[in-house]
Amino acid sequence: MSIEIRPVADGDFFAWLDLYEQYAAFYDTQLTDQKALLLWSWLTADDHEEDGLVAVDGDRIVGLVHLREFARPLEADRGLFIDDLFVAESERGKGVGRALIDAARNRAQERGLGVVQWITAHDNQEAQSVYDAVGERTSWVTYEIDLVKGDA
Repeated sequence: MSIEIRPVADGDFFAWLDLYEQYAAFYDTQLTDQKALLLWSWLTADDHEEDGLVAVDGDRIVGLVHLREFARPLEADRGLFIDDLFVAESERGKGVGRALIDAARNRAQERGLGVVQWITAHDNQEAQSVYDAVGERTSWVTYEIDLVKGDA
C-alpha cells in the first residue's frame, strides 16, 4: 500500500461523501445533504478557514482529515485544529490515520504554527492508540453550550 496525502479536489466529492457519511454514522450523528454540501463548499473554497486533505491509495480515497487554524492568545501564536479525522474501516491499522496526522503536523510546521490539537470521544480506544503514539494527551476537559438544543 502506498498512501498519498493531498488536498481535496472537485472530483473527490462522492468518494469523500461516502467516507464522511461513515464518519457521521460512527459518531451516531445525522448527516443531511444540506450539511454535507455546506461542508464540501467550505473545503473547496479558497477563502474559507476549513480545509481538507484525503488519503489516497491508488485511485481510492481511504481517509480524510478536516482542519483549520485558530488563535492561541496566551501563546501569542496560532495553531492547527483537526476537526474530523476518519479512516475507512478496511484500512485501519495500516498507518493511514498516522499519515493524515503527519500531514497536518507538516502543514502546521510549514506555516510556523505552534501546535496541532484535536479531540476524540472518550470511548474511541482504537483511535486513541494511534493518537497516544503521535501526540500528548492533555488534562483539559471540553465543555460546550448547544445553541440549537438550548443551554442548561
